[in-house]
Amino acid sequence: MRETLAQYRSFNRPARMLVINQFAINVAFYMLMPYLAAHLSGTLGLAGWLVGLVLGVRNLSQQGMFLLGGALADRFGYKPLIVAGCTLRTGGFALLGLVDSLPALIIASFATGFAGALFNPAVRAYLAADAGERRVEAFALFNVFYQAGILVGPLVGLALTGLDFRLTCLTAAVVFLGLTVAQIRALPAHEAVAEERATSWRTVLTNRPFLLFSAAMIGSYVLSFQVYLLLPLHVREVAGTELGGTIAVGALFAVSALVAIFGQVRITAWCKRKLAPGRCLVLGIGLMSLAFAVLLAASSLGFDESGSVLALAPAMIAAAVLTMGTMVGYPFEMDTIVSLAGGRLVATHYGLYNTISGIGITLGNLLTGAALDIAEQAGARYLPWLALTLVGVVCTLAVHRLDRSSRLQPA
Repeated sequence: MRETLAQYRSFNRPARMLVINQFAINVAFYMLMPYLAAHLSGTLGLAGWLVGLVLGVRNLSQQGMFLLGGALADRFGYKPLIVAGCTLRTGGFALLGLVDSLPALIIASFATGFAGALFNPAVRAYLAADAGERRVEAFALFNVFYQAGILVGPLVGLALTGLDFRLTCLTAAVVFLGLTVAQIRALPAHEAVAEERATSWRTVLTNRPFLLFSAAMIGSYVLSFQVYLLLPLHVREVAGTELGGTIAVGALFAVSALVAIFGQVRITAWCKRKLAPGRCLVLGIGLMSLAFAVLLAASSLGFDESGSVLALAPAMIAAAVLTMGTMVGYPFEMDTIVSLAGGRLVATHYGLYNTISGIGITLGNLLTGAALDIAEQAGARYLPWLALTLVGVVCTLAVHRLDRSSRLQPA
């Protein structure tokens, strides 16, 4: 942690505020979202498909609007979009706790999702611009605070939701209100330059190296998302009981977050010192593939039989390796986007990149779910892990080929 604190102090005020901002965003988001489905189906008594609709609106309004949010940030400046996003999420989270009609819930869900589309590209573009040549170190620090928020948020939410879910919603809204006020008062303006205001989306949509990189990286997002989908399902099944499953899922998230919090800065420094950026990306995705190869081997050897505490070990190892892969690649991935953008319309590039990865995650989850169904019908428990390992191998080879052909370098 000393390296992380030293890294934090080495940046100026805007960068420090942006990483703290991301920590608070994640704390507020994850104190509420993991418990929203239970509130909708339990307290409000909504049917399953209506719960899916409300949650789906939030995801669609965020993933589908990233490009618009990024373009607005490049047009009007980063700070106004960050403030607007936090303000909108303040209202959205408060509304989720105060209403019980379906139309109002859909409006609240849309607001929380669109808010993320407004501030996410702007925050990353602001951090990249402010850090300058230290972008890699800045994004490494950003990921530490990002993961810390994911670790703390559900714990706070669990305590508050045990009292009243409305209290959770209102507390999350207060956090975002505080962020809004803090950024209005303390975050320096970072206005868009005239050249970017005059540039159209066509510049981004015709940036072939950037689009190739975005497509090649889709597989890495499919893999990283499994810490929220397939890995929790797997450890719940292996644990054998509802209480054991809940504890196992908590341990899974804790392992993932703690590995990132305590290892990110040191690993990034080693990678930057020893390897070229393209090699770091390839190594990171390769490690993510290895995580699912561990589960594939464990399943093939029969080490994942339910009811055994020892059977949870492969999943915990896989979560740690998956996080290490993300740690290795993420700072260089964010830096590569800025490089391929040529320093122009950076927020728009981030927005389109997030949209592409969001579409990829959706399609990947559909395929993962299909593999899971086939595995259950055929009695082949290893099949989802095999599919994900192959996705990782293809993604690794694609990024390696781009790196070898110098397409990860700006023109």
